[in-house]
Amino acid sequence: MSDTLARPGAAGSGSPPRPNAVVAVLAFAGIVVALMQTLVIPIVPELPKLLDAPASDTAWAVTATLLAGAVATPVVGRLGDMFGKRRMLLVSVVLLVTGSVVCALSDALVPMVVGRALQGMASGVIPLGISIMRDELPGERLAGATALMSASLGVGGALGLPTAALIADHFDWHMLFWSSAAMGVIAFVLVLLIVPESPVRSGGRFDVVGAVGMATGLVCLLLAVSKGADWGWTSGTTLGLFAAAVLVLVVWGVFELRTSQPLVDLRTTARRQVLVTNLASIAIGFSMFAMSLVLPQLLQLPAQTGYGLGRSLLTAGLVMAPSGLVMMATAPISAAVSKARGPKVTLMIGALIVAAGYGINIVLMSEVWHLVVVSCVIGAGIGFTYGSMPALIMGAVPASETAAANSLNTLMRSIGTSVASAIAGVILSQMTVDFGGFALPSENGFKTVMVLGAGAALLACAVASFIPRQRTAVTAAVAPTAAEETADAPSAH
Repeated sequence: MSDTLARPGAAGSGSPPRPNAVVAVLAFAGIVVALMQTLVIPIVPELPKLLDAPASDTAWAVTATLLAGAVATPVVGRLGDMFGKRRMLLVSVVLLVTGSVVCALSDALVPMVVGRALQGMASGVIPLGISIMRDELPGERLAGATALMSASLGVGGALGLPTAALIADHFDWHMLFWSSAAMGVIAFVLVLLIVPESPVRSGGRFDVVGAVGMATGLVCLLLAVSKGADWGWTSGTTLGLFAAAVLVLVVWGVFELRTSQPLVDLRTTARRQVLVTNLASIAIGFSMFAMSLVLPQLLQLPAQTGYGLGRSLLTAGLVMAPSGLVMMATAPISAAVSKARGPKVTLMIGALIVAAGYGINIVLMSEVWHLVVVSCVIGAGIGFTYGSMPALIMGAVPASETAAANSLNTLMRSIGTSVASAIAGVILSQMTVDFGGFALPSENGFKTVMVLGAGAALLACAVASFIPRQRTAVTAAVAPTAAEETADAPSAH
């Protein structure tokens, strides 16, 4: 058996030290990184005044994080497979701390955007953590641990909003970034002390041309998606970026197929299980983000509209927070279902739960407790889906490609959330009502976004039905691929 398939518990290897501590530290690091998603939301309306810049420019404080994360995640994943996953995880946390300090010291637009981009470059922590778990944990612990790590993306986002709102309400806005820097330092020290470095590495040469090509294509695509509403969807800039994205990514794909050591092994990602899981991940990412866009706005719109609840941003964050706890609580349930019935079934169940949550939201949206229930139901569904995706990916790729494959899956979710943001933004800006001379999103506009969220979840369920049948989350995650079994099998002669 090749060393790329070495696992704890195999001959000659012992169980990893303190597996509970390893899981807890990696999950904490994932939550810290996920907090960056919602860190600046409380101060977004104030950024033009705080940074002395127009609102169209301060929006880059959000966009820069998205673009940097999309580019860095697959690159860091590949570097982790090549040179050490723990090493790249530590580098990612250092980038987060550096970006946080830059933002904390800034009072101008450029350093703020630079700092937010550095924070976004830490997005690879979650797929790297999942990959470390595959290499270091006993098989019976793997499904539950990876489900928890994957769910940390949603947990951090849900808990980040009330925390950030509380800090912004009671302290100088720079404290948001000093707080994130402090949490990053804690995560770095804990990883350094507790998480072991995996011996599973692919080695080889880093595909610089592939990295530049993928980065260029993704930036063009996500820039067009995220800024299209501001620039105009039919403007030359937006259409030019979409055209450039298609051209660059097609040329990049041809290059990756022809190079011997590609950044992304497209032949592996074309395997039915990986491809279908990634397609379902885009739909799930879309569905998850629709909730993050709709519920806070409903809570904060004036009660005089007849459908807004007139609550503060802090209250809105507190309403969303339980969904993060539900995601964490459902992680072991997701793992148990995956172990019994396979992660494909878990993914489909989770997608149906998310769709049901949006269905409830369409008829229950007039009281605060209605939205708490809705966010918890959707959070439970997301916990199921996010817990199953790493198992599906790891069940179809060799151990030496785990970080890169999980990073690509995380990127697919990010693309889904970006598309959701763009489409929901268009709907809510077009379906409006006049309120005191201001155009506010209408009730039907919110319901339309909810219907789309439910539809995306149902689409994810339908797509997931095409995933090949799998034995269990644990056995599949540690099993070698067919090609590796052939390569490692002893000769009959």
